[in-house]
Amino acid sequence: MRKQIILSAFLWVIISLGTFAQQALWGAAEIISPEINSDNTVTFRFQAENAKEVRLTGDWLPMDGWKPGYIAMTKGEKGMWTYTADALPSELYSYSFLVDGIKCTDPNNVYLIRDVASVTNVFIVGKGQADLYKVNNVPHGTVARRWYNSPGNGMMRRATIYTPAGYETSKEKYPVLYLLHGMGGDEEAWIALGRTSQILDNLIAQGKAKPMIIVMTNGNVDQEAAPGESTLGFAKPTMQLPHTMDGKFEETFMDVIKFVESNYRVKANKANRAIAGLSMGGFHSLHISRLYPNTFDYVGLFSAAIMPNDKVKAKAYENFDATLKAQMDNGYKLYWIAIGKTDFLYKSVTDYRANLDKMGMKYTYVESEGGHTWRNWRVYLSQFTPLLFK
Repeated sequence: MRKQIILSAFLWVIISLGTFAQQALWGAAEIISPEINSDNTVTFRFQAENAKEVRLTGDWLPMDGWKPGYIAMTKGEKGMWTYTADALPSELYSYSFLVDGIKCTDPNNVYLIRDVASVTNVFIVGKGQADLYKVNNVPHGTVARRWYNSPGNGMMRRATIYTPAGYETSKEKYPVLYLLHGMGGDEEAWIALGRTSQILDNLIAQGKAKPMIIVMTNGNVDQEAAPGESTLGFAKPTMQLPHTMDGKFEETFMDVIKFVESNYRVKANKANRAIAGLSMGGFHSLHISRLYPNTFDYVGLFSAAIMPNDKVKAKAYENFDATLKAQMDNGYKLYWIAIGKTDFLYKSVTDYRANLDKMGMKYTYVESEGGHTWRNWRVYLSQFTPLLFK
């Protein structure tokens, strides 16, 4: 009996020490941050007992130049800093903290997204547009990272490819949307920040979009793949890489199409190809569709840059009006342009539309609130894809 008592006591000590160790490692109290309340207000919490100041930044806050501003949090008991944001519209939001001047992520929120060289926490407020960005109880497509040979660039390169639910088990051929990212992005941008797979899963399930394959390429031809996914190892991401918007990506884009049409069951004709992109990706979409004027029936320019730098000389940018007219004369089903009212590219897009009007080139124009943001680009994708392959 005494041995049993000693053994029981020993086990109790071990369990107690284990529990204490877990509490010491993970924190004694569970902290919920962010907490999305029933009225769509959102409460943020950050524990820092010795901090003198904790501020919160988020992409719903008023802009301070190019970046969202900061708002002070309130310190409570045991060094718990809190702030409750007013009710937020349905959207995917990003945020981070500034603790005594040092930027940091929320240790109580494991959900993070990288945008170029910065990492921020994210959360979704539902009951509206952002329900498209959620993983809902619908059939799901597959997202694959595929390496392909690019003879034009002399290297193996990587693309992210979405195939719709049922692709693996069917013999059907599908149309293809080539979806391009902006400057500083890569083949991970649209799938992570753009929520492409969730948007398409949900739109297809609702019968609002045709099942399609979406090919998200890396628009930086100097890169094999996204940072951390190539032979460069954990290299720091950067905005401006060699061959950025110098015509090389446009001139070698057929390498991507050849790979897709050789390795996937696709309808390999103009009526079943679309190309679209945001910012630099819109620039690429404009010039690729013009350079290969009988390749795409659907073109989408989301907050697009328009004309190349005057110092850049490349085949892809020659005879601009003549090749644009050839594209118009060849015919297309949709030329879709969208931009926010406060986007820094608004004037250049307005000037481009005037040029199209002068030529008699038909297009669909969408003008939204806001600026050069992923909030707009996710909406544009959800508006553009239901128009495709009709």
